[in-house]
Amino acid sequence: MTLVEGMRGHLEKAHAAADEDFEWRWPWSKSAAREGVWSNVRSAEVLLLQLVSDEEAAGRASEVMALVKQHLETDDPRRVRLARRLRPIIAGDLTQSDRDLMVRALDAAYSALDDELARVRSLRNILWTATFLVLLGVTGLALYGWFSPGSLSLCFTPQSGPAASDRITVVCPTAEHHDVRAGTDVSSLAASRDILTVEIAGLAGAALTVIASLRRIRGTDSPYMLPLASAVLKFPTGALSAFLGVLLIRGAFVPGLSDLDSRAQVLGWAAAFGAAQHLVTRLVDDRAQMTLEEVGRPTDAATDPERAAVKEIAAEGEPAAPGPQAADQSGNGEYEGPLEGSREGTGEEERAVEPGRRPGS
Repeated sequence: MTLVEGMRGHLEKAHAAADEDFEWRWPWSKSAAREGVWSNVRSAEVLLLQLVSDEEAAGRASEVMALVKQHLETDDPRRVRLARRLRPIIAGDLTQSDRDLMVRALDAAYSALDDELARVRSLRNILWTATFLVLLGVTGLALYGWFSPGSLSLCFTPQSGPAASDRITVVCPTAEHHDVRAGTDVSSLAASRDILTVEIAGLAGAALTVIASLRRIRGTDSPYMLPLASAVLKFPTGALSAFLGVLLIRGAFVPGLSDLDSRAQVLGWAAAFGAAQHLVTRLVDDRAQMTLEEVGRPTDAATDPERAAVKEIAAEGEPAAPGPQAADQSGNGEYEGPLEGSREGTGEEERAVEPGRRPGS
């Protein structure tokens, strides 16, 4: 298959993915199809780089280098070699080996970009799935409490004064019962709306944390609304944490809070526990922000075998242009002066290698 036929095939695949009608599958299939469109367009662009003239290829060298810097690690051999040949290529000294190097580097950069976006999409899908499961659990608790309120009673019996030793007060999330005969089953006074009311209070507390977290949200050019998925997760989590928090107080798990005196205290603690979900979901926010920052901003790798291989190629006689035409060996850009290296972790600097001399000679 020729290069032209390969380009046509990729563009046809991109067109088909863009026009596909997902119907009821669009919530989880549309984003994957969008990735497929751009992946095929990028593959066609890589093939196009092999067909353009030498002048146009040399003109695109800076653009290719920028993409390589964004998506390949600093010690990637393709990035290092392209950085060393960048100025000669721009100056018009483009060989077939340089063109092949540009094609391989561009293809690797686009593959890395596809992997980065796939990680963002995967985390987005995980967050939406977790939100659905937590919401399902919260809804199930509310329905269970509605049809069997006594099974998960959230009612309290605060201490009564000595004058009313035969009477007690029962405080529930939706009502307060005074002058209840001592010995009455407290669970029988629970209302069907108690758990739902506590969960609504937890939702209100979670809403405050969502508003507070908006100051940390930054815009992103990623096609996936990862910050939104992270924020939506807080609402059902807040409702669940409110229910569990009040239930722990009801079971005297928290010292000094075994008996709440009024409905206001019950709902206040429910809202507080709903806001406390931020202690857990904050870790999710950090993970989401870190994943977004990894798109186009790779960390410095410490892949010693690759770094050693690149240095070995340079030591075996691959020429490096001296003076202003030499590039930074780490792939971060050009630098003035002869090619130098540094021994990482020791702080010792290698002596500059004069043009035309081998190290150690």
